[in-house]
Amino acid sequence: MASLIRRKYKAKDKNGKVIQKQSPYWYIDYKTAGGTRKRIKGFKDKVATAQLAAKLEKEAELAESGVVDKFVEHRKRPLLEHIEDFRQSLLAKGDTLEHARLTVYRAKKIIRDCGFVFWTDIRASKAQQYLASLRNKKNGLSPQTSNYYLQSIKQFCRWMVQDRRASESSVEHLKGVNVRIDRRHDRRAFEPDEIRKLLEATAKGPVRFGMSGYERYLLYRLATESGLRANEIRNLTVGDFDFNNLKVTTKAGYSKRRREDVQSLRPDMAKLLKEFFKGMMPKVKAFGGTYKRLTKRTSEMIKADLVATEIKDKDGKTIKKAIPYIDDAGRYADFHSLRHTTGSLLAASGVHPKVAQSIMRHSNINLTMSRYTHTLIGQEAQAILGLPDLSLPAVQKQIATGTDDQSVMSGETVYKPVYKELAKNTYPDKNRLSSNSTLDSQKDRQNDNRKSLETTSLGNKKDQLSPTGLEWAGADLNRRHTDFQSVALPAELPARKLEFSK
Repeated sequence: MASLIRRKYKAKDKNGKVIQKQSPYWYIDYKTAGGTRKRIKGFKDKVATAQLAAKLEKEAELAESGVVDKFVEHRKRPLLEHIEDFRQSLLAKGDTLEHARLTVYRAKKIIRDCGFVFWTDIRASKAQQYLASLRNKKNGLSPQTSNYYLQSIKQFCRWMVQDRRASESSVEHLKGVNVRIDRRHDRRAFEPDEIRKLLEATAKGPVRFGMSGYERYLLYRLATESGLRANEIRNLTVGDFDFNNLKVTTKAGYSKRRREDVQSLRPDMAKLLKEFFKGMMPKVKAFGGTYKRLTKRTSEMIKADLVATEIKDKDGKTIKKAIPYIDDAGRYADFHSLRHTTGSLLAASGVHPKVAQSIMRHSNINLTMSRYTHTLIGQEAQAILGLPDLSLPAVQKQIATGTDDQSVMSGETVYKPVYKELAKNTYPDKNRLSSNSTLDSQKDRQNDNRKSLETTSLGNKKDQLSPTGLEWAGADLNRRHTDFQSVALPAELPARKLEFSK
C-alpha cells in the first residue's frame, strides 16, 4: 500500500529561533515494480495526491504481472546517467579509483562512439563491429585490450540487470577474440646474469624519474625477490615494512585480490631497506624519490636502465651489448617482467608449485605455472642430463665387438653379417642337390643325434647349426617341416625354390 506523507523540516523564524515546519506538499511512498521503495513529490491537495498514488500502484502491479514494461522508467533515462551510478557502485564494493575510472572510461567510449543514448539503443552487433574497427586500424587495439573494452561494457550491462534497471543484457553473449593470434606485449623473465647486471648498472646510474640509482636498485630488487606488482609497490609506505619479522604488508585497497597480503623479505634485503628508510616517518611513501609517488612510467624507467648495462672500453667501443628491452622473439623486459622473473627463479630453485603460487598470490596454479614460469637458459639441457642412464650393457658390448666377436668400430676388420654364410650353407646351389645328397644329410643328422636348430644359437655357425637344413625331405617331411618353421631366419634371406631329382 502506498503511504501519503507530509514531510517536516527545520527552519529559522524571524528571530533566528529554530522551529519545525511542515511541507505544504504531500509525498507518496510506494513499492515499485522492481520491489524497491520509492518516494516522490505529490500535490498540495491530499485527494489529488491520493489519486496519483493509486495510479502509481496500479502501474506497478501491471508491470509486475508483465502487462506493461516495468523498466519503462529506467529506459527513459540516458545511459550516461546510469554510467555514473555504475561508477559509484564500483567504488562502493571496494574497487580502486583507478580501476573504476578505467572501467567506466571504456564503457563510455563504446556507448558514445556507437551512438547509444538509451538502453534500447544498445546493439551487440554494432558494439562488436566497433571493436573490430579499433583492432583493424593502423597501430590499433591489441586483441587483449579489445577484450578489456568488451568486458567493461558487458560489466555495465550486467549491473543494469542486477540493479533491476533492465530485464536482460543484449551483449552478454559476446565473446572475446583469441589473444594468442596477435600478442602485442608478451613479457619474458630475466636470466640470473641479466638481473645482476641490471641491478649493478642501476645502482651506479643517475637520477631518473625523481629516484636516485640506488633507490631504483632497491626497487628492482624488491620487485624481483617479492613478486610485488608496480601498483602495490607504488602505494607502500615505510610503516608497511616489519623489519623485525621480515615482512611487508600490501593493503587490501591496492592489492589485485582486494585483500591484505603479507610477503616475506630476505634478511639481507631487509637490512638494506631499513638503512634506506632510516629517519623517515611511517606514513611516508616507500619509493618515489622527489615525486609525489612512484612514477607510472616504470617501463620507460627500466628501459633506460637496461641501456646503461652496455659496457664500453676507454675508446668508446662497445665491449658488451646492453640487455635488450625487446628480444628476438618480440618479448618485452619491462617492470612487470621482474614479477615473471620471480616465478621463473622460484621454479628453477625447485620450489613446490603450491608454495610458488602462494608467493605469487595467484588464485589459479595454472597461471603460476604457465604464464609466470619461463624456461631459463640451460634448464632444458640440464634436465635431460639429469635423466637416468638407460643404456643396456648387452647392447654396449654388441656395439663394441660385433656379432663375430670382432670390433665394428675399428677400420681394420670389416663386419660381415653371418647370415650370408648361413644362407650359402643352408641353401646350396640347386644343381648339386640330388636324392643321394638328401639321404646323406639324413644320415649325418642321425649321427648327430638329431641336434635341434635353435634361434638363439645363430651366432655360432660351426657348432650349433645343422649341415644342410634340408631335414624336411623324404618320409619324415611333415614333422621336419614343422621344426624348420620354428627357426626365425633373417628377413634378408632370398626365397629359394628347392628341387629334388627324381
